[in-house]
Amino acid sequence: MSELFTFIQGRWDPAVTYPQIVWPALVVAYGVFAVTFASLFAGITSWYERRVAGRMQCRIGPNRVGPQGVLQWLADGFKAFLKEDLVPKEADGILYRIAPYPVFVGVFCTWVILPYAPAVVGADLNVGVVFLMAITALVVAGIIMGGWASNSKWALLGGVRSAAQMVSYEIPVGFALLTAVIPAGTLSLQGIIAAQGGAPWNWMVFHSPATFIAFFVYFTAALAEGNRTPFDLPEAESELVAGYNTEYSGMRFIWFFFAEWANLYVIGAVVAAVFLGGWRLPGVGIEQQAASLWLQFAGACLFVLKALVLVNVIIWLRWTLPRLRVDQLMIMCWKYLVPAGMVLVVVAVFWVFVERGMPGFARWVAFLLCATGFFLVGLMFWRAWYNIKYGGDRLYLKFMV
Repeated sequence: MSELFTFIQGRWDPAVTYPQIVWPALVVAYGVFAVTFASLFAGITSWYERRVAGRMQCRIGPNRVGPQGVLQWLADGFKAFLKEDLVPKEADGILYRIAPYPVFVGVFCTWVILPYAPAVVGADLNVGVVFLMAITALVVAGIIMGGWASNSKWALLGGVRSAAQMVSYEIPVGFALLTAVIPAGTLSLQGIIAAQGGAPWNWMVFHSPATFIAFFVYFTAALAEGNRTPFDLPEAESELVAGYNTEYSGMRFIWFFFAEWANLYVIGAVVAAVFLGGWRLPGVGIEQQAASLWLQFAGACLFVLKALVLVNVIIWLRWTLPRLRVDQLMIMCWKYLVPAGMVLVVVAVFWVFVERGMPGFARWVAFLLCATGFFLVGLMFWRAWYNIKYGGDRLYLKFMV
């Protein structure tokens, strides 16, 4: 038992003979954990997003099934399970039926490299960032397959448009991640986290001007790649009825959105790992954290908290910003985010040399940049509070008069 405890703590000792059951047991345990976490997260997030939407639109939202409607997602899933699985007469039956599953698998497989703690990760791949971008290509294949196999012009247009959007925005996503890979010197998510510190001023987002801007570039491009509002053109109800999934019903329809809600956590987790310090605890070294199960548990909780905060921001954005047009969507990618990503990569390389030659200068510039960013964010919140407290009533009265 002590040998297994030592193994779980992440301290591999070649002199210790570990039971042959350890590796398969840990792989199965992590797989069960990932499936359970993804399923629960996707379901509960669907309920939470509808509640937030209700609050932001001055209505109630789901509140009948369970306390405050918290079991609404179970009722919706049970309802979808009982609904008839319709297949259009002229559709390609095989491709139509299997299309939702590559979409979910492409999102679910990203859990393999998401690091929760020094010893809690499915696989610490030395090409983790490349794997992250490669495995999500299954989502594009599944969406095109579903749109084409439905034998509907609306679904086909939605699938093609979605593929163009997702493939295009993978480019700025790659450039943004590369700006963090360059100073970290590794493609492993665990390595990128190890290159950061637990305190906020040691996070990658505050490492240089390039990483600071890349944080926002990645967040924006990841929303577009994940088909989230204001970039949900593949599901633009006013233009294409429901996009690539127009002809789907029952559980196959749910699987598409199941992957979308699960992808929210993937976006938040990648941002937390690459730019926000991941599981690093302030004032605690990596060796010290890896040697304690309690510190690893605390790091995992901190990592999940960072990801959930970002998920909450994504939900806010959905019910705040209007949807873009198709031309605006592609213009923003190819004319703004892609050139900006190229410049950020060059600046990140230059900053590495500046940091080696003049470390004091680099730290001061990064500090001034971060201070300016915090000042602008604080100013934005202050103006929002001022308008809510004073401007809103005046505008309302003026409108009523």
